[in-house]
Amino acid sequence: MRGDTGASGNRHHDWRVMARCVTALIGSYAAAAGLASLLSRLLPVARAEATVWGMILSFLLFAALGLWAFHEQRLLRVTARIWGTAIICLCLLSILGPRA
Repeated sequence: MRGDTGASGNRHHDWRVMARCVTALIGSYAAAAGLASLLSRLLPVARAEATVWGMILSFLLFAALGLWAFHEQRLLRVTARIWGTAIICLCLLSILGPRA
């Protein structure tokens, strides 16, 4: 054990672990889905082929972002980059609109 941290120290640690897990699972999924959708929207190939490439790369991105979320020591950096990527992709997709 780490010594006498008290109940408040454990609750703070539990909150940080929960925030990291939510960011790694939900945030990484949102960021990977946003990046894959943006990629499939911008690729200059047929719509079906662009969708397949986006889906293939989304699995790699989701795994990489999830692993990085637990590797990085600073929780603020993890949440800012993962959730920021998801929000930026959503904004860009709404600006671009559907593919013609």
